[in-house]
Formats: sequence, C-alpha cells, structure tokens
Amino acid sequence: MKRSLVKYLLKTAPVGEEVLVKGWVRTRRGNKNVQFIALNDGSIVHHIQIVADMSIFSENDLKPITTGSCIEVSGKLVSSPGQEQPVEIQAKSIKLLGSADPETYPLQKKGHSLEFLREIAHLRPRTNTFGCILRLRHALSFAIHKYFNDHGFFYMHTPIITGSDCEGAGAMFRVTTLDLNNLPRTPDGQIDFSEDFFGKDTKLTVSGQLEGELGALALGAIYTFGPTFRAENSNTPRHLAEFWMIEPEVAFNDINDNMDLAEDFLKYLIRYVLENNIDDIKFLSNLYDKELIDRLNFVLDNPFVRLSYTEGIDILTRSGEKFEFPVFWGADLQAEHERYLVEKHFKRPVILTNYPKEIKAFYMKQNDDGKTVRAMDVLFPKIGEIIGGSEREDNYDKLKQRIEELQLPMKDLWWYLETRKFGSAPHSGFGLGFERLMLFVSGMSNIRDVIPFPRTPKNAEF
Repeated sequence: MKRSLVKYLLKTAPVGEEVLVKGWVRTRRGNKNVQFIALNDGSIVHHIQIVADMSIFSENDLKPITTGSCIEVSGKLVSSPGQEQPVEIQAKSIKLLGSADPETYPLQKKGHSLEFLREIAHLRPRTNTFGCILRLRHALSFAIHKYFNDHGFFYMHTPIITGSDCEGAGAMFRVTTLDLNNLPRTPDGQIDFSEDFFGKDTKLTVSGQLEGELGALALGAIYTFGPTFRAENSNTPRHLAEFWMIEPEVAFNDINDNMDLAEDFLKYLIRYVLENNIDDIKFLSNLYDKELIDRLNFVLDNPFVRLSYTEGIDILTRSGEKFEFPVFWGADLQAEHERYLVEKHFKRPVILTNYPKEIKAFYMKQNDDGKTVRAMDVLFPKIGEIIGGSEREDNYDKLKQRIEELQLPMKDLWWYLETRKFGSAPHSGFGLGFERLMLFVSGMSNIRDVIPFPRTPKNAEF
C-alpha cells in the first residue's frame, strides 16, 4: 500500500478507505480500552489521530510508542466524533520504525522557549513552530521562482567566491587555502595571496548584484537567489552572518519601473502564502503575533506611498516624535524612523527614493543635483526596510569618477566598469533579504528563528 500524507487525508478525507501513514508521535494518551496517538508527518501543521483498540493491541505493543518515536500505521480512515479533527485512523497494525527515549528526548509535551530550541536546532524542525517556518520558506522560495519565471526573467547563478566587494563595506569572510601557521609574505611583509588557491585575495560574496547586472545587459531580465555573507559583528535579532538574497536586475528599467516591480513582487509573494499556507500562518499568528494576518492583508490592500528621502526627513523632523537616533538630512535612516513613516504617519507601506549619494553605494545612478542618487528603499510595518535597490549608473565617466572618489580598487572592478563602454543601457534592480521577508510573513521577532541553522557571531553549530 502506498503511503498517504496527513495533509491530503485531512483535506480530501477518503472515508472508509484503508490507508498507510508514517510519521512522528506527538502524544499518546488513553486507558486500558483505547489509546489515542497524535501523529505528524511534516506535511501540515495538524496531526492525525490514530485510534488503537486495546482488544487488538497489547500494552507491550504500545509501550515503545512514546513522544518523538517514529511509527508506521495502517488502518481504516473514518469520520472522527471529536471536534478537533474531521477524520481519524482506526489502526489495524502499528510498526515502530525508530524509538525515542522519553528520559532524554528533549521535545516532550510542554512549551519550549525559542532560545532553548536554538540550542537544539537539529531537532527543532519537529516542533509545530519550525514545521510551519520551514514550510513557509519552501512556499516563498517556490513563489519567488514562479513569479520571475512567469514574468520572463532568467535565473542566474552568480559566484559565491568573489574578488570584489559589491557594497564597499569591507565586512567580508576571506576564502583561503594558505597555511595560517606559515603564511607566505611579500617583501614588504604583506600576505602573498599570489600563492593562494585563486592567486589573489578572495572572499565570500555579500551580493550577486554586480555579476547580475552583466546578465541583465545581455538577457534583459535576470534574478539571483542564493546565499550571501556579511562578517559584521552584529548580535541583534535582525542580523545573520549567512543569509539568502533575491536580486532581480532588469535592462531598460528606470527607478519608477523598479518601484513598480518591487511592489508587485512583494504583493505576489504575500498573496501566495496566504492562499497556500494559511494553516501555518494561522498557527504562528495564534502563538506569536495576533496581528499577523491583518498586517499581511494591510500590505496587499494598500498601494505603496512613494516619496523622496528629503520629504521623509521633513516629515520626521516636524513629527515631534522623540527618536533614539537624530534625524537630519544626510542621516542614514534607522528602523525607528522607517517604521514611524509606515506605521504612524502614512499607515501604508512606503518607498523612499533619491537618497544622499554619500550614504549609498558607488553604483547608483547620480541625479542632476549632484547630491542625490536614484536609490529606493521599501519600508514595511514592524520590519522597516525590506528591500533596497536603485537605478544603476550607466554612464562610464560618472561611474569611473565615483569609484575613484571612494578609492575603490579598480583592479577588482575593471570588468564591471567596462560594461559601460560596450552597449551600456539604463538598468535597475534591488535586493530582498529572504530572512527579512520570512520575519514579516511569519510574525517571528528574531531572525535566528526563520532559518534552519543560523550563523551568527561565535555560533556555527550544526
């Protein structure tokens, strides 16, 4: 007999059929006449109830069926008299596939703190919370690929190992095969990377954008979706050292087209999970964030406000609000400023544009005022910035001048600059941090709880 998934049994309910299920035991309870086993197979947050008639099974048969054990059950699917589930399985046979010692299995039937679950990240997918999180990650990943495929984008694999620092921030992880106990040195005492594997100093990428632009200037529209790395010593609920980024790049798009794409893309993803993962979202909402579903619909139901950074600064300075970080033209806005604009002032998602060039990356299109660039940040309730992007500088001379002003190494960027010499075109793109999106969609408050194995300062377990 072929195994049935609990997800389909609960939704299609083929009552009267013989079925086979396999999964992990959440609880077992009952008396000398009948035992009830709650079985979950990961396909849905809900479990299916297994009814074991004790005239068929002995106490010794069921003794090893403890919380956390893995079993195989065959039996008849019947309507359930209970309120909690539409159907249940009257067991004919129960086979133990893997036991779980009740003395040492850490996920017993009680509430566990999220902090504790981070310490057992190898087991936390077994909990309802992290089952929901992992199903949401899958659904959003699938929706991202579907959206871009349906809109004519090509998925481009950009390098994980790179010699260039896209953001110019310098917070990168070095990749080397050199013997750290016996490093080769140049005559002036510097590390001689010519003897390293790649013959040069290489790092883990902070973004696939620069390479993505090359693809857009040939294929028209591409997107990347892969792991990125930041060696920032930031121990906050919003930072990871390893995270996933979605980065579309589109030839011939200006900043307005870029804003249209960002808004349509975000609304598509939120709509997708509301339609396909509502059980997971309802569970997380009930347990962690009662306003979650309203907030998701809030984004869907409202057009995003678009205004300039200068207008945003003006609103913030006139607000009378006491902010922890001072507000002035030229300041890099903090989450508290961004959330004020979204949650209190406009009560809608906001896209800020035309930032001071001094606080933005070298590749952004310079405006005629000489002070601002065609950057854009999409701001969401509770999160603040969820997307950052820009129209890219397509003028060779302006881009070269900006690279020189910031004293960026031309030896690492010559190829990027050269694309502006050969058939340059206006183009735009943005970056969406996948885990930031997961925080918004799941209602979780710590970014360590929306990725299976978080990488943070002093933590690379599992």
